[in-house]
Amino acid sequence: MPKTDPCQKQACAIQKCLQANNYQESKCESVLEDMKKCCEKFGKLSGCCDGIKYEKSHKNLS
Repeated sequence: MPKTDPCQKQACAIQKCLQANNYQESKCESVLEDMKKCCEKFGKLSGCCDGIKYEKSHKNLS
């Protein structure tokens, strides 16, 4: 059984929002932010995050 991508729901929401808003990213900021948060949480575990620039917040351990 194939494993579900943890950020697929957010990726689909972006596509739906962009299509509904004539591909104006400014109208989809909330769903884009949701995707960013998902990628920060799941990173490489999500194929949907490939190619998306995101930064995990790391504490300085030194």
